[in-house]
Amino acid sequence: MSAPDGTPVGAERSIGQLVATATTEMSALVHDEIALAKAQLKQDVTRGAIGSVVFAVAGAILIFSLPMLSFALAYGIHAWTGGHNGEGGWNLAWCFLLSFLANVLVAVLLGLIGLVFFKKAKKGKGPQKVAASVKETAGVLGNAKPHPRQATPANRVGDTVEAVARSSS
Repeated sequence: MSAPDGTPVGAERSIGQLVATATTEMSALVHDEIALAKAQLKQDVTRGAIGSVVFAVAGAILIFSLPMLSFALAYGIHAWTGGHNGEGGWNLAWCFLLSFLANVLVAVLLGLIGLVFFKKAKKGKGPQKVAASVKETAGVLGNAKPHPRQATPANRVGDTVEAVARSSS
């Protein structure tokens, strides 16, 4: 097995190599955190957009249903004042009223679907989770302190260097 930089695990590496490896891994961690935040934000925005579109459609249906209510009211007044359908069928006013009620039912159903999407988008705390994770990582790194080196004679420095293996390999 070998480390990401190609050196065999357990081989002696210099401080510079260790710092370079740590920097590379921290950079990868930050990039992954940013990618996760983008993905979660995109999901929340998509849910919010779908909810907005469904509410807009429900509003459009309701607005276009208002003339039907006006016609139903007009024909209802006409029927109430003595105008009747001569063939014994339903009055036209009731037909317009039932049409209006069907449109209102569809608008209410779409409004409820939009409300569900809005609640899901509001519950989504994707970027907040990533921000908390980044703060936790920064807190851990902020509290990290280098270990003090033991005082050794100048000629014995090479003997005290230990091989550092990656824990993930």
